[in-house]
Amino acid sequence: MRTLIAALSAMTLFPAPPPETRKAKTVDILHGVSVPDPYRWLEDQNSPETRAWLKAQMDHTAAFVNAVPQRPAIVKRLTELMRVESQDVSHAGGFFFFMKRAPEQDQAVLLVRRGPGGKDEILIDPNKWGGSKSVTVQDQSPDGKLLAYGIRKGGEDELETHFLNVETNQEFGDVLPRARYLSVNLLPGAKGVLFCLATKDGPRLYEQTFGQQPKVIFGENLGPSHLLFADTSSNGRYALLTAAKGSASEMDVIHVLRLADRKLIPINTETKATFRGAIGGDTLYLHTNWNAPRHRIIAVDLNKPDRAGWKEIIPQSQWNIEFMALTGGHISVNTLENVLPKTRLYTPAGKLVREVKFPGIGTGSNLIGAWEEDVAFTTFRSFTEPPATFLHSISKGTNREFYRQKVPVEKMAVSVTQKWFLSKDGTRIPLFVAHRADRKLDGEMPTLLYGYGGFKVSLTPSFSAAYNWWIEHGGAVVIVNLRGGSEFGEDWHKAGMLDKKQNVFDDYIGAAEWLIANKYTRPERLAIYGGSNGGLLVGAAMTQRPELYGAVVCAVPLLDMVRFHMFKVARYWTPEYGSAEDPKQFAFIHKYSPYHNVKAGTKYPATMFITGDSDTRVDPLHARKMTALVQSANSSGKPILLHYDTEGGHSAGLPIAKQIENAADMLAFLVSQVFPAAK
Repeated sequence: MRTLIAALSAMTLFPAPPPETRKAKTVDILHGVSVPDPYRWLEDQNSPETRAWLKAQMDHTAAFVNAVPQRPAIVKRLTELMRVESQDVSHAGGFFFFMKRAPEQDQAVLLVRRGPGGKDEILIDPNKWGGSKSVTVQDQSPDGKLLAYGIRKGGEDELETHFLNVETNQEFGDVLPRARYLSVNLLPGAKGVLFCLATKDGPRLYEQTFGQQPKVIFGENLGPSHLLFADTSSNGRYALLTAAKGSASEMDVIHVLRLADRKLIPINTETKATFRGAIGGDTLYLHTNWNAPRHRIIAVDLNKPDRAGWKEIIPQSQWNIEFMALTGGHISVNTLENVLPKTRLYTPAGKLVREVKFPGIGTGSNLIGAWEEDVAFTTFRSFTEPPATFLHSISKGTNREFYRQKVPVEKMAVSVTQKWFLSKDGTRIPLFVAHRADRKLDGEMPTLLYGYGGFKVSLTPSFSAAYNWWIEHGGAVVIVNLRGGSEFGEDWHKAGMLDKKQNVFDDYIGAAEWLIANKYTRPERLAIYGGSNGGLLVGAAMTQRPELYGAVVCAVPLLDMVRFHMFKVARYWTPEYGSAEDPKQFAFIHKYSPYHNVKAGTKYPATMFITGDSDTRVDPLHARKMTALVQSANSSGKPILLHYDTEGGHSAGLPIAKQIENAADMLAFLVSQVFPAAK
């Protein structure tokens, strides 16, 4: 059905010169260092000059991707792979809630099933609204009768929050206006809601009784760089409050709010460690790296919360505990064992009940349910297996398939292996490689290398239409487990943050060198790809070793690391990266900041920067400025493109038709650069 790369007729395209960009003589003196910023004027997203520049760049990119001969075939195949039914499920009381999108629909519809054998009923259908609005579930009452849902525009992080009486399918209570909600939790008895709101002064916890004005009840001592989350217990007796200074913070401040009398119970206010928890009955279970860099589980009796009474129930082991969840009166623990997920169920006393088996190398989730419910869900996916959801009975131990996404993947033998290599400093780094089993290691495989390397994010093999297309057509897909993630615990994370951030780039560059040395590919066939923090990763990789890659896709990236902390919500990330306001941190940030390491006259690989107006998390100014700078500096003649979607952003929400077009543009660009021409 699908042709191999030898039959592809791609050619390396050399486009017309990019649009001219005005260069200004803007220079800052920071800690005695001269820091030029010739494209600072592009930081103003709404100025007429910026909008005219964007129009020219968008036209330039469209002309390029539309000239790629393979693009229509790519669109056709991606449509087959992506216009399929999709489904996510949650459960509360006797109700099953689904986010379900039929193949012909652009957006997922919110449905309810009243009992496992009930009929699916539509609650909210965003397809009727038109445009790029989507719906997402924010919370549901323990009995399932009341639902909080958010409406998102495009790829924004901000939501408008609504409440729905599930039994009558009628709007209930008040509408919370569009804002950045860190958490939304319904209060017992359908009387109101707790919500954590990010304000300019810092996060605040509000309580709102329906029909009345909200009032702040916690967080007034927290500043703009803090995050705050609330989570009500399924029995309605408590709310767990977690405050942290930035993403991937080294310290979580934990309180429990007793809802009957609004008494605040301090749990951790002084210990420098992470504490992420969940409440079952009257016990708080904490997933913590306190004296345990690979994490352990501790139980706290909320009737006697003094630290002297805390009990370790699951100790630290050789492998990192990634996640903990409570379900069916038990504790579900997800660990990574050499980056292979394992999920195990324990009693409240920490006794192992069973391991939940997963079918091979891939991504297996924790058991997700409620403390009082016997029903729990788990999911599995891999490079070759689309997502499947399984219904697990805690009491019986049975595990049956509940839903499997039906994607028309080509029947082909795929080799999926885990390999290890030595990074620059001798650290062993793992990676996963997937390719057709009939492909020879002759150094000619078009290879797509993906990484992230930050904020304790672990990468495991997962399914995507783009990956599937790439493997079908004879390429290799590689994900590498860089330092900065949590694959091996907090020490692994710390080895890739702040002044150790260069380790992450060295690991990624080392992966590229290993793939070339071991005859998977060669520089002309190697494409690198990353988004968000991964956009910073590939930005650093292309400026430090431009000769090593044939193409780069840099999505929703951080690139100007000297000024990043000044925009959007980037203040949350200074614990991970540092800030140029600190002279010591400025030194190592300025040394690797991609925007400040572009050198005029360098032969840069073909590059596509991807972002959009609706990215309210990572400011799109990074991609705008970097595009202009690399276009000006590049001497290779290879295309330097900006793919800019005025509705696109960091979060999900774009209609499936737009997702297909965007993915096709990216693949068409990559095919034009790293796939060989037919002979």
